[in-house]
Amino acid sequence: MDFPQEILQKAKKIKLLLLDVDGVLTDGRIILTSEGEEVKHFNVLDGMGIKLLQKIGVEVAILSSRFSQVTQHRAKELGILFVSQGELTKLKIYEKIKQEKGLEDEEIAYVGDDWIDLPVFKRVGLAIGVPNGWPPVNEYVHYITKLPGGKGAVREVCDLILKAKGKWEEALQFYLS
Repeated sequence: MDFPQEILQKAKKIKLLLLDVDGVLTDGRIILTSEGEEVKHFNVLDGMGIKLLQKIGVEVAILSSRFSQVTQHRAKELGILFVSQGELTKLKIYEKIKQEKGLEDEEIAYVGDDWIDLPVFKRVGLAIGVPNGWPPVNEYVHYITKLPGGKGAVREVCDLILKAKGKWEEALQFYLS
C-alpha cells in the first residue's frame, strides 16, 4: 500500500500508537447475548500489525470510553500493557500517558472514529480516522485508512508506521526466510 509522503513523514516520528476500540479495532457492533455477555469481532490482521510494531519498539495502547472485559482480554492476548477503559475524557488519559512515557505530541498517533476522539485528534502528531467512522470527524484527521475499522484498518496503520520507519521490508523478510 502506498501512503502520501507528508503522512509518511509524520509516521516516521511515532513512538506510541493509541487505539480506540469500538469502530477501530472492531467494526463498531456491540453484540449482547441473552445472558448479557458481550461479543466483539476483532481482526487477526490488526493483531499481527500490533505485534509487528511492538517488535520494532513502537508501543501500542488502548484508549476506549467504554469498559469491556472482552477488550481487556484481547489487549492481554496482544501484550498491550496500557489499557484505559471507561474514561469519557480521553484527553485527560492522553496527557497522563504522554507524561508517563516522556513523549511529545508529534511522537504519538491516534486512531479514532467519533466526536469523543476529537480532543485527542487535535493534539497528536498523526490523527487517523477510518472510513466507517462518523463522517464529520474525518475533517479533523491527517489520514483516513482505506480499510474500515475491524477489517484491517489498524493493520494498515501499522504498515504505514513500519514503512515510514524503514522497517516494513525487514519485517517481511523475517517471514519469507
